Amino acid sequence: MEIQKIIVEAQYKAVRSSGAGGQNVNKVSSKVVLTFDVQRSGGLSEEEKELLKVNLSSRLTTDFVLILNCDEDRSQLRNKEIVTKRFLAVIKKGLEVPKIRKATKIPKSAIRKRIKNKKSVSQIKNNRRKPNLD
Repeated sequence: MEIQKIIVEAQYKAVRSSGAGGQNVNKVSSKVVLTFDVQRSGGLSEEEKELLKVNLSSRLTTDFVLILNCDEDRSQLRNKEIVTKRFLAVIKKGLEVPKIRKATKIPKSAIRKRIKNKKSVSQIKNNRRKPNLD
């Protein structure tokens, strides 16, 4: 993964932010929308592209485009920085290979302890019964 190449491939677009904000919100395009085409990226290898398609499947469009937006700040430049950091975090998280879980055997000491405890509880309950006088 070449971070600089990926950042260059990301496309930024400034749009008007939604929500409250008075008259200024109608004039200033402070919201930043980042789009990144995973399929056409030159900074990712084929294996990394496939890994991202699997791991980020819920966040990608049908054309394998990742769309992130940020309207947290009133500054367009600050929103661009925030969305870029978020984008790099999403890509790094998507490229992580999950650790394969190894199935382990239950230790014999744990089995013995469980059976011993069962017998003990059984004996206690047995002692609570009325004695058989026949």
